[in-house]
Amino acid sequence: MAGHSHWANIAYKKAAVDKKRGKVYSKIARKIIAAAKSGGGDPDMNLRLKYAVADARAANMTNEQIKRAIDRGTGATASERYDDVVYEGYTPGGAAVLIEGLTDNPHRTAPEIRGIFEKNGGNMGATGSVAWQFAKKAVVRVPSQGTDEDALMMAALDAGAEDVERADDLFVVRGPAPALAGLLSAVAAQRLVPLSSGVEYVALNYVAVPLDVARSITSLLDALEENDDVQKVHTNAEFPDGFEG
Repeated sequence: MAGHSHWANIAYKKAAVDKKRGKVYSKIARKIIAAAKSGGGDPDMNLRLKYAVADARAANMTNEQIKRAIDRGTGATASERYDDVVYEGYTPGGAAVLIEGLTDNPHRTAPEIRGIFEKNGGNMGATGSVAWQFAKKAVVRVPSQGTDEDALMMAALDAGAEDVERADDLFVVRGPAPALAGLLSAVAAQRLVPLSSGVEYVALNYVAVPLDVARSITSLLDALEENDDVQKVHTNAEFPDGFEG
């Protein structure tokens, strides 16, 4: 069930140790605000908000920071609006890239994303140009340290998981998007606390890239992730074994 460490794993690890904690908090706060605005401020009644709050706690955001973000979304304080956006394109070497974002001004964000592609040797594509190469999947990441791999795998498979992959210090559990709640329950039953969870775009097939191109691709992906409006970056590029960016 295990496989190579794809960019999704590498990207999460980079984010988890990102010293620019303020930027991480800001992006999660946007996610909470958007979720609360669309579905209300009660995580028990709003799954999107529940998962956003779980990500906030995994990033060590305080309860007060989480509450402020929820209040901003529900209008209890100054209300903000963020729209979901998806951008598509190609890396140097032609691998696919799919970007999820939250923005208060799509007319600003789209040119910024296009500029990042152009400056880093990629090309921004039209809507639908690469989305067909990805599928939405439930994804739950848990720490590998202290985790019984066999027990986790059996519990996850019983809950509908399609794949359990070890990626350095993480286990990544994937399954159909509707299985997310079941996968989280299975993880909780193992007394594990997810590092992140949610419905993500997962590549249907991966494209192996040589070392010299891999470096150019990571430069592009890093630049995209640095943009304040970008939430997640996905690619079907498969990096050489041992490559760390």
